[in-house]
Amino acid sequence: MSTSDDRGTSLGRIAWQRLRRDPLAVAGMVVIGLAVGIALFGANIRPDPTPWANRQVLGIRDQPPGFKVPMLKVPRAEPSTSGFFGRMLFGGSEEPFSLLPVHAWRLQGDTVVVEEFNGHNDLVPGEEHRIPLTELSAFPPGSLMTAPLSGEARVQASLVEKRFLLGTDSFGRDVLSRLMAGTVISLSVGLIAVLISLLIGIPLGALAGYFRAEAPTFRLFGRVRRWPVDDVIMWLVNVVWSIPTLLLVIAITLALGKGFVQVFIAVGLTMWVEVARVVRGEVVRVREMEFVEAAKALGYTPGRIIFRHILPNVMGPVIVISAANFATAILMEAGLSFLGIGAQLPMVSWGGMIRAYYPYIATGLPHLAMLPGACIMVLTLAFMLVGNGLRDALDTRGITGR
Repeated sequence: MSTSDDRGTSLGRIAWQRLRRDPLAVAGMVVIGLAVGIALFGANIRPDPTPWANRQVLGIRDQPPGFKVPMLKVPRAEPSTSGFFGRMLFGGSEEPFSLLPVHAWRLQGDTVVVEEFNGHNDLVPGEEHRIPLTELSAFPPGSLMTAPLSGEARVQASLVEKRFLLGTDSFGRDVLSRLMAGTVISLSVGLIAVLISLLIGIPLGALAGYFRAEAPTFRLFGRVRRWPVDDVIMWLVNVVWSIPTLLLVIAITLALGKGFVQVFIAVGLTMWVEVARVVRGEVVRVREMEFVEAAKALGYTPGRIIFRHILPNVMGPVIVISAANFATAILMEAGLSFLGIGAQLPMVSWGGMIRAYYPYIATGLPHLAMLPGACIMVLTLAFMLVGNGLRDALDTRGITGR
């Protein structure tokens, strides 16, 4: 015969099994996991490891997907590098060399003469650069050679072929790297905004629901009066709820200023009302159950009853709404960045990329604007699918009726 602990464990296991049997929810979790991995490892896995994938090579600007070109690595006078952990999340490192796209090159004594690739070398010759051989690396990367290279061998060792799977933008930056860097902004805004909404919405919703029928009292001028906790909180919720969300976000962003921090604060401060309404409704339902009455009979304080006994039993709907709010936050951030009041340069935002490149839709490079739009759509859809799967998996009636 199973105990109550075994039953609680089995209910959780059944919910997880139901979630895993939902192919759409599993697909959403895979997409989210991939996005989290890209954001977490940051510049360590991007083709362009510079901060915010901002390596500009104007000679290769506006190139189509699949473009490749040989590039000469010229060491910098003061190389700047960072370790593995320094390139994670918001990190990155300036490469210890600059890259010069090469159309052709030749040796003249101790100097290599490079004709720069410009995309139209057959019509307009590229700019010539004269680089002393002594400025090029004497040893190939990772080589165990003891004798330095010289002449043509040194030039060949400094040449590397770069392929741009999704092409380059108008500044010669790798589009794939910038899309990967934009993942950090979208997930960060979604995560922090959801946390802010939970920190505000859960306590307010729990207080409103618990004191809906048993408002605390106080004595004033010899008369006992009640604190209208539920009325005050619900009045505040209704006021915030009545304001259009995007308009409120824009107003808060303009009041706090433009920037990344202001975006997730503004988004988080607009989403707490939905959390509060859901929590209040669940607390009103749960507070009438026997275990709450037993806790009151034992003399437990309202704070202990709310946070130790009621809230753990209402977190299912909160988890579901958090997934939906995550998707909403991503859309809001993209919209604000498109309007120019979201994440600011040099940060990379998918909405900012659409804003910068939507004119290219009619000029032969529509992928520059369509790819970030597709990323927004896929990530938002993934969170909605996971939210729907969680809703079905955490349905107590479905589990107990199994």
